[in-house]
Amino acid sequence: MKTTVKRGLVLRNERCNENYTTDFIYNLYSEEGKGIFDCRKNVLGHMQQGGTPTPFDRNFGTKMGAKAVAWITGKIKECSRHGRIFANTDDSACLLGMRKRSLVFQPITELKEQTDFEHRIPKEQWWLKLRPILKILAKYNIELDTSEKAHLEHVTRKRISLE
Repeated sequence: MKTTVKRGLVLRNERCNENYTTDFIYNLYSEEGKGIFDCRKNVLGHMQQGGTPTPFDRNFGTKMGAKAVAWITGKIKECSRHGRIFANTDDSACLLGMRKRSLVFQPITELKEQTDFEHRIPKEQWWLKLRPILKILAKYNIELDTSEKAHLEHVTRKRISLE
């Protein structure tokens, strides 16, 4: 028996209909798809840590979603054999993130090696090198004394004539 994997993505505006909210559609798909497919919801404003999403945020979220769907579609094609999916390689579970101004998929196994689980931070990251400087700047006291006046000195240029 050959099984086909069908994929779907629902993109919608949160306030497009007062009855069909994101929660309602999520609950509907979850109930109808029990045992057949998995359903997840992600509202861009909730990812943002507050504030109203800008057009840039919406565009960037759409690009990330499209890249994720393209990646998972390619992975399914790559890992399927005889109607079954064998996702047993390290790169079958990845995280999509930004690295040097580009979106990169990084396997979870690599992230595990790079994470300090005790302190819940990365073992190495660019801003960690700035910590000593930030500690110095945090304790830096400056007194601005504006009572002194500087003496301005006029500088004249000498022009050399070509004659």
